[in-house]
Amino acid sequence: MTSSLPQPSAQAIAHSNQLSEAIQQDIARQGGWIPFSRFMELALYAPALGYYTAGARKFGEAGDFITAPELSSLFGRALARQLIEIMQLSAPHIMELGAGSGKLALDILLELERQNNLPERYSILEVSADLRQRQQALLHEKLPHLISRVQWLDALPEKFSGAVIGNEVLDALPVHLVYWATGQVFERGVGVEGERFIWHNRLPENADLIEFAQSIEVPDDYLSEVSFAARGLVASLCERMDLGAMIFIDYGFGAREYYHPQRSRGTLMCHYRHHAHDDPFYLPGLQDITAHVDFTAIAETAIDHGGHFLGYTSQAHFLFNNGITDFLTDVSPEDVKAYAPLAAQIQKLTSPAEMGELFKVIALGKGLDQPLAGFLRGDLSRTL
Repeated sequence: MTSSLPQPSAQAIAHSNQLSEAIQQDIARQGGWIPFSRFMELALYAPALGYYTAGARKFGEAGDFITAPELSSLFGRALARQLIEIMQLSAPHIMELGAGSGKLALDILLELERQNNLPERYSILEVSADLRQRQQALLHEKLPHLISRVQWLDALPEKFSGAVIGNEVLDALPVHLVYWATGQVFERGVGVEGERFIWHNRLPENADLIEFAQSIEVPDDYLSEVSFAARGLVASLCERMDLGAMIFIDYGFGAREYYHPQRSRGTLMCHYRHHAHDDPFYLPGLQDITAHVDFTAIAETAIDHGGHFLGYTSQAHFLFNNGITDFLTDVSPEDVKAYAPLAAQIQKLTSPAEMGELFKVIALGKGLDQPLAGFLRGDLSRTL
């Protein structure tokens, strides 16, 4: 399948080889085997070499995939309406996790300025030095008059009140691979044979993974994922939040659908030059590696750590509930050149055949008990 993918440059291949060698050395230090979560962590976040920490362009037409903010500014404008409500109920602060190119932050701040509801502070938690530089360059260029309100964080604050947003963040956190076969549970990890990576199953030693595996009923010969990293992030946010809500937007399912008997090969997926495939060993450092989100686990983790479940719906309903179609009234339908692209963007963001149903939105909070506007219609909590 990867033989049909676009060929990288010699420089890109050299970069990938350098990262592959670093991962192989890590495997050797660990006795010849590492869990897949460690492989994914290094492939995506190894300092200066990982997919998100090196300098290759990732987002947009010239990258490997297109996110909703890159597709349309209307996404951020609609999301801004939800953030206004959260800030009014808590504090005038916003924290964005993993801000990508900075486009979502730009669109949100511009819309909040139009609505005369700017936050006192817009914080961005970004682990990639390269992406941080790109975000800073974009916001300095487009929003010089608001840049004093923006700050970049190296770690979560000890305490926070306000709104937290994470768009396509949870899917990029490392996952463990679990394999059920012959009445036993195995953890699928990575070894080395010659100069290539190979799959290798072992009996799990991780107590959390063993407990998880025993809680899931699946047929024999079944492979899936569990993201303790995503659960850990949500737990930390709930413990540090005093008052407010967090909004996560990502592709995924509730646990019953996630671990459906027919989903026997899991959800692991790689993205390279707008091509999707399932080989995470292909060109480490040059491709994204993701897994769908188990939103049931996310909701349960929040509740277990003092948070509240506030809502769960599709991206389409969330955007409609926040009035994304209202923005079409800014342009006359007779102005086809201006109107048609906006209508097409809304179609792509909300159509069941595009992003509308694949992506879900979950709201978790602390100290808030009233329904949020983005979840008033299209409730999917029954699927968690």
